[in-house]
Amino acid sequence: MTLKNDNHPWYKDRWPWIIMAGPGIVVVAGFITLWLAVASDDGLITDDYYKQGLSVNQSLQRDQKAANLGLHGDVMRSGPNLRLLLTADSQVSFPSEITLKLAHPTRAGQDQLVKMVLEGQGFYSGKLASEISGRWLVSIEDPTSQWRLQGDWQADSVEPLRLMARSGT
Repeated sequence: MTLKNDNHPWYKDRWPWIIMAGPGIVVVAGFITLWLAVASDDGLITDDYYKQGLSVNQSLQRDQKAANLGLHGDVMRSGPNLRLLLTADSQVSFPSEITLKLAHPTRAGQDQLVKMVLEGQGFYSGKLASEISGRWLVSIEDPTSQWRLQGDWQADSVEPLRLMARSGT
């Protein structure tokens, strides 16, 4: 029986490196995951979620009020310029300004509030603060928060967005 006596250091053998590769890859993947989590804040958590939950009934009442008035809105976009045509089945006096809220479904940091100014006969105009693309949640409401209209908008579409009251939701 003879013993094999290799006189080379351990780091010149391949097996220690193969064994250490697994934990090394996990450590690198952990740092990449940490960087992604810090760099891409999604803003999904709100501080006042309880208050928002309590205000659901008020929101439903505003939707019902808009449905009772027969309100409809059409949002059109040309570059950064937005136009809104607001119509109603009944006689309604439209406010001189309306706030149009664009909410990104997953990134609250990209949300925009657009001040829409009445031009006459239900036409409003406003300007975006920054370029948008993709899917957005759109809502408009009167300054006294009596009614609101909501819709789901694909900003890249050439078709105007039709905002309608959601009754019975």
